Amino acid sequence: MTVTLPSSGTTARRWRRTLAGAVAALGVALTTVVGAPAIGVEPRPAVVVRSAEAVDLVLAPVGQGIVGPGEPLNVSMTIINDTTLPLAPAAVALSLGTVPLADRSELTAWLDEGAALDLQEVATGPSEAVAASSSSTFGLSVAADSPALLGRVPGVYALQAIYVGNAGPIVANSAMIVPEPNAPAAPIGVVVPITAPPIETGLLTPAQLTELTGTGGSLRAQLDAVDGTPAILAVDPAIAAAINVLGSSAPPEATEWLQRLEALANPRFALQFGDADVSAQLASGLPRPMAPVSLRSLLDPAFFVPPEPTTAPTPGPTPDSAPTAAPTEPVLPDLETLLGIGGSRGNVFWPPAGSAGPGIVDTLGHLGTDAVPSLTLLPSSGTVEGAAGATVPARGATPDGAAVLVYDAEISAALGQASTIDESAMRGAALTRATALLTFATQDAAGAPILVTPDRGQDRSLVALGVTIASVGRVPGAQLVPLAALTEASSSPVAVADASPEQARVDAASALTAEQDLLTDFSSILDEPALLTSPERISILQLLGIGWSPEPERWATAFATHRERTAATLGAVGIQPPSTIQLLSPEAPLPVWVRNDLPYPVNVVLYAEPDDPRLVVTPQTQVLASAAANTRVQVPVEARVGSGEVVIELRLLSPTGVSIGETQSADVTVRADWEGIGLIILAALIVAFLGLGVVRMVLRRRRTKSADE
Repeated sequence: MTVTLPSSGTTARRWRRTLAGAVAALGVALTTVVGAPAIGVEPRPAVVVRSAEAVDLVLAPVGQGIVGPGEPLNVSMTIINDTTLPLAPAAVALSLGTVPLADRSELTAWLDEGAALDLQEVATGPSEAVAASSSSTFGLSVAADSPALLGRVPGVYALQAIYVGNAGPIVANSAMIVPEPNAPAAPIGVVVPITAPPIETGLLTPAQLTELTGTGGSLRAQLDAVDGTPAILAVDPAIAAAINVLGSSAPPEATEWLQRLEALANPRFALQFGDADVSAQLASGLPRPMAPVSLRSLLDPAFFVPPEPTTAPTPGPTPDSAPTAAPTEPVLPDLETLLGIGGSRGNVFWPPAGSAGPGIVDTLGHLGTDAVPSLTLLPSSGTVEGAAGATVPARGATPDGAAVLVYDAEISAALGQASTIDESAMRGAALTRATALLTFATQDAAGAPILVTPDRGQDRSLVALGVTIASVGRVPGAQLVPLAALTEASSSPVAVADASPEQARVDAASALTAEQDLLTDFSSILDEPALLTSPERISILQLLGIGWSPEPERWATAFATHRERTAATLGAVGIQPPSTIQLLSPEAPLPVWVRNDLPYPVNVVLYAEPDDPRLVVTPQTQVLASAAANTRVQVPVEARVGSGEVVIELRLLSPTGVSIGETQSADVTVRADWEGIGLIILAALIVAFLGLGVVRMVLRRRRTKSADE
């Protein structure tokens, strides 16, 4: 089906506004056209006309275009008028191909390019007037006993609608599927990602969890859509971690959501934490994708105290005399428990489409174990066999032995589009395309499993995603299978096409990991380095999340903000610039202030080195700097004989020898000989005063003796 979108100048907001009009018009009764021309009517080639500017026609067969024997063909058509002028009522003609399409390549050419085919008009009807900046939905129907449908052999047929109005002829292409009565079983796997919107911090906040897992929330809708289906779940473990680290303080909505997820019978595997881009990480030089190393620093023991056991009262002492039970100790969960999503297959990697070339796939392919080999999900367009749109079986292996699961790129794109459309009249167009492509794909696979996915997406409603998942099961012969059926199937040789991740993401991964290494060295000043390294690691993984791809500007802002925070952390500990010091005695303490802006106490070593031997300074001083405070340090100093100007270089190092903060210089004016001179002068004064006293006493006695005589 070809859906002609509005002109480039039309904003997305106006596009959504016009679609809203389609919902209101869905109640319009189908216009049943009786007496459609018979098959014997002279066929005519399709008229390939581009839509008029800002006027579009969407053709959506009802029931995904599947028309079995004895069933009518019903179609829904929506005319979107994004102009400032109304559209008058016009005629609409519906035509069918006279013979089935040969293969999926001919189907794709028909849907995307409107290739010339022999068509036969099977129904006509009038459309309603369409107001300016509005839309109108109406229907056409071909009766089950119409000669246009009788006698058709199973297959996929071209379907076309032509709208002829004052905006000019507008053409929309789709397909009709006549199912094979005894279609062989076609095993199909459907992978559905369960992801949260991208965030720049390590974990979702309680407020975000409440919104996402509550009524109307994105995570709630995703879980509701897969509940009761055999879909294979690809779950971001960061969601479970955000709930589990809160313990008993987690929002009730989030706790109930996680319990539902764990209780589902769906097979599943864990994405990278934060759905991080594994291709960008490997391309940046990492030997393997990063993973959280610990979340213990994020746990509050007060929220992990087991409830006291409740037992029936037994006869005994009165409550006043009964002994008091000791408080229960907290039981902190380990990392595996915090990241748990209810049982999953490990070592599964899902790079963004078009980012993983042969080197990355082979690296990922050797990261598993003998017990759990690694699996890499690739789009068929990322393989040599499927680059031109051919069907590729789900289970494959590269020449180097890397195991891959290949999902059909073209079918998945149609499913992804359908999963984002709430209006059934618009969603049916994409679902019909996916159904027609799947019909050919199951024939091409000849019994081998096929893998499809609506891919990652945000703000998808329960209805849109649920209907999209269910549509795969309605494909003729479809048998939805679990993950094990795909991994245990026979492998087909697969050659990975050349591809590389976006350079901006590779550069970001390189910068973030380099700063992470600096922070790891810096964290040696803490008794628990994980207080800094753990939040940094998970924040990096969130910033490398694939969910940022549709929002490059917002991602660039988040990336810059994170780097600023990291730089601030690396500069949070240092020496306050000292003032000039006057040293007037041979021995005196040198006051130095160590600044610590971190919320944790830190252990550092203060190194002091004078540039002149006249001053002897204690070279190393162990410092325990208080959290979020300036700590005064007394450095013993001894002055030798002499005076002058001395510069003392002050440095901080971690216990492992990592330089912390900037080096500072203290200017010291040495006047140590003044103390000796002062003592001599004082002694002379004392002697002089004592001598003067003796003289005065002698003279007084003489005067007294003379007076007596």
